[in-house]
Amino acid sequence: MLRPKLGQHFLVKGAILERIAAAACPSRENLVIEIGPGRGALTERLLQRADRVVAVEVDPYLVAHLRARFAGDPRLQVVHADVLEAGLAQWGRAPVVGNLPYYITSPILEMTAALDLPRAVFLIQKEVADRLVARPGTRDYGFLTVRMAVFAETRLCFQVKPSAFHPPPKVDSAVVLLQPRRLDLDIADPTRFLEFVGHCFRHKRKTLRNNLAEVYGKDRVEAWPEGKLRAEQLSLGQFADLFRRLAQPE
Repeated sequence: MLRPKLGQHFLVKGAILERIAAAACPSRENLVIEIGPGRGALTERLLQRADRVVAVEVDPYLVAHLRARFAGDPRLQVVHADVLEAGLAQWGRAPVVGNLPYYITSPILEMTAALDLPRAVFLIQKEVADRLVARPGTRDYGFLTVRMAVFAETRLCFQVKPSAFHPPPKVDSAVVLLQPRRLDLDIADPTRFLEFVGHCFRHKRKTLRNNLAEVYGKDRVEAWPEGKLRAEQLSLGQFADLFRRLAQPE
C-alpha cells in the first residue's frame, strides 16, 4: 500500500476531483501539466479532457505507481522531477493543475504566476487561498497578495473539507484559479517593483514612511501623502504609482 510522503494528502472525493479537472480544462485541451499527481486520481480525469497530460512527480514510489497504473495510455508522460527545477515552460503554453503540498505552496505559486500560462488551478490550504484573494485593509492582505497580483488575477473557486482527503489534513483547503493579468501596471521592471513592495511590508505594523525612509531617503518619502498609511492599506495600483514616483528625478 502506498503511504503518503512529503506532506501529501491525497484527494479522493470524486466530485471534487471532477470539479478541479473541469476548472483546469473547461474545454478540450491539447496538453495539460499536472503538478504532484500522487496516485493518479486527478490524472485519470484530466486524461478525459486533454489529448496529452504531463505529470511531474518527485516521489519515486509514486512515479513507479503512476507508470504501472497508466502503462497502456501513451497520452500520459510521467516526469520524475522536482517541479521547482523541472522547467515547466519546456512543454509550451498549457494549463497547469495540481494538489500542492503545503510546505512548498508559495514557491510553486510564485513560479507558475511568472510563466505564460492560459490558467493554473491549484488545491491549496484555505489560509493561503484567503491571502491570495484578500482585499486591501483586511487581515489577510500582504506581500504574497501583491506579489501574485502583479502577474495573475486570482479567484477562489470553492472550499474543500478535510474529509475529501486521505489521510485528512488538519486544515480546510480551497481551489483557486489563476489567470494572466490583463491590467497594464506600467511597470518596466517587475523585479525591482517587488523589491520595493517587500520594503513596504517589511514591518507590517509600521507606516510606509517608517519602512521606506532608510532605503529611499527620509526627505523623499516624507512628502508622500500615503506615507502615513501602512502597506496593507494600499492597492496594487497605488503601489505601482508610488514605484513610478521613485523613478522620477527629485
